[in-house]
Amino acid sequence: MIKLTFCLTRLPHLSRAEFQTYWLETHAPLVASVKDVLRIRRYVQLHSLPADVSEGLRAARSGPEGYDGVAQLWWESFEDMATRDPAAAEAGRLLLEDERKFIDLARSPLWWGEEQVII
Repeated sequence: MIKLTFCLTRLPHLSRAEFQTYWLETHAPLVASVKDVLRIRRYVQLHSLPADVSEGLRAARSGPEGYDGVAQLWWESFEDMATRDPAAAEAGRLLLEDERKFIDLARSPLWWGEEQVII
């Protein structure tokens, strides 16, 4: 299973609550609407809690600060993810256009990984 992990930082004019509401109520349905053409097997949003909730963790173990959430998307294979279907390219364009409305893309790293299920 191939997974894309995307650490999200909101645009500066949005509060964390505004960002998370838009992400869940507007962007998530958009992702769901193109899941078949993009061959996405699973999509999960991890919404950050207020910074003070993780204060003890950061003090003890350090950790990333400033992320408003993490998106994770799964594909069966790189071949599924890299389809050359023109409809998939259009779906990707729509998602990116919407992401520009609420995500500070320059401050939101993403990477590919291969999932190794342990439990």
